[in-house]
Amino acid sequence: MEQKFVKIPREEYPARWEKVQRIMKTHGLDMILTYSDERATYGNAYARYYADLQTHFEPVLILFLPDRDPLLLVGPETDGYATERSAIKDIIVLSEFSAEDEDYPFSVVVPLKDVIRKYIPGDPKKVGFAPKVHMGAAIYEAMLKACSTAEIIEADKLIEPMRGIKSESEIAVIRKAYEIAELGMKAAIDALKPGITERELAAEAEYVMRRAGAECYGIDPIIASGPNVKHILARTTTRTIEENDAVIITLAPRYEGYHGAIARTVLLGNPRPEIKTAVEAMIRAQETCGKNLLPGNVGSEVEAMGRKIMAEAGYEKNFMYSGLHSVGVIEFEPPILGPSSTTVIEKNMVISVDIPLFEDEVVGGMRLEEGYLITEDGPKKISGIPFMVEK
Repeated sequence: MEQKFVKIPREEYPARWEKVQRIMKTHGLDMILTYSDERATYGNAYARYYADLQTHFEPVLILFLPDRDPLLLVGPETDGYATERSAIKDIIVLSEFSAEDEDYPFSVVVPLKDVIRKYIPGDPKKVGFAPKVHMGAAIYEAMLKACSTAEIIEADKLIEPMRGIKSESEIAVIRKAYEIAELGMKAAIDALKPGITERELAAEAEYVMRRAGAECYGIDPIIASGPNVKHILARTTTRTIEENDAVIITLAPRYEGYHGAIARTVLLGNPRPEIKTAVEAMIRAQETCGKNLLPGNVGSEVEAMGRKIMAEAGYEKNFMYSGLHSVGVIEFEPPILGPSSTTVIEKNMVISVDIPLFEDEVVGGMRLEEGYLITEDGPKKISGIPFMVEK
């Protein structure tokens, strides 16, 4: 049976650029520079969201200007691919992105300061950078030098919120990402048995997800078992899974730039009774949060419901991070709906309920994560994987 691979249509990208230009006008910005690189968790976000470009090896800048389409600023080894694939068609090769020990005799390479001088008459007075926290020192210093007379603001908080409400095509792509995650989860659960190593189990899931269309992952697949489950971000190891282990499986495949995120704690054989009791508490918290993801509710108040259930079960201090977040071009992208958030849930958000239980001296650690599409009729659970998985 031929697979259906949905994509974001090209006509959506100019609408995204126009939203940035409206934000620039509102805040009196002469330009915004967004940075992207190949780091799996968050590096690809801006290049993929605004240009449909996968970053690899070389970083990318997008230069937004008030009165024209944006410019894509790339390295010399990205130029050809970007010309073919990018939604942004004005492409400039930056000297700052040229490898120091490489020669590129057939590339026209331009310093960032010359690009800015060409497209902004006079010196820019107010400039947004995003995301400053992810840039390397060399490119950040080059950006500062190119805008030496300007007031610099961090533009993340201005432009990130526009990704919270998803279009119909984004929802279709995210559904596909969750479909891929579900296939990977089923493959891992089917392959789980005493004697298999964590990495072998991860390989079973990754093979199926790649076959189904995953381009890569928002976070590396996490398979943790036995004593390895204790910490929030376990690493998949060569440990052999044993009878009566609790096994955490966390999968976050990326498809067409967007993510699905599913996590289950699988009970293999007959783990200690207190482990199953803890999973049951997580399920109550997950189901309570899930059914209360209603348009108009404040996200932090919904998250507090799950936090309260875990506290009553004795795991207050093990709920160690914000349990609700959006899903999109970052696996845990804003809005993050933790205790300090004031964000109101809206229709066409995709929200992940991620119930954590970590650093516990008795049960170790567990995770139960599921995605929900927010509709006018209420939240719709995206995957079909049951919350309680016993094998």
